[in-house]
Amino acid sequence: MHSEDVASRSADQKDSSRESRTGNGSPHLDAVSLAIIEQLQEDGRRPYAAIGKAVGLSEAAVRQRVQKLLDQGVMQIVAVTDPLTVGFRRQAMVGINVEGDVEAIADALTDMSEVEYVVMTAGSFDILAEIVCEDDDHLLGVINKRIRALPGVRSTESFVYLKLKKQTYMWGTR
Repeated sequence: MHSEDVASRSADQKDSSRESRTGNGSPHLDAVSLAIIEQLQEDGRRPYAAIGKAVGLSEAAVRQRVQKLLDQGVMQIVAVTDPLTVGFRRQAMVGINVEGDVEAIADALTDMSEVEYVVMTAGSFDILAEIVCEDDDHLLGVINKRIRALPGVRSTESFVYLKLKKQTYMWGTR
């Protein structure tokens, strides 16, 4: 049996113990899985062999772990763009107050292509939604004709972005 096969089987055995869930239903992640995520956050195209060297696993074991993390919904590997460079010149965070079912409004917002981020919150707003649009007219149309038109939306408050100073996705392992 090859040493890579042994390492891969060893990783499989370790992986099976990690399939347990935490008290909140989230998968339990060990230090090696967190290190793999960190490696991919630094460079989503980093080869599995390089990740394996950094975390002490074979390329095959890393490949299996990454696939499991993807299958569990722990992470996604995507290209992140700067909205300005691809033609979206207006971004805003919109605070929304709702009468009735907050989840129904949140679900409707997730179906809008301009809405990139939706969270239900406690505090001044029931929902915060990040919107990315081509220009001010596009933003006005989304807010006025689509969001405010949703049954149950009581009010909105828009926070138009003047300048994006930081956008990072590195918080996943700290």
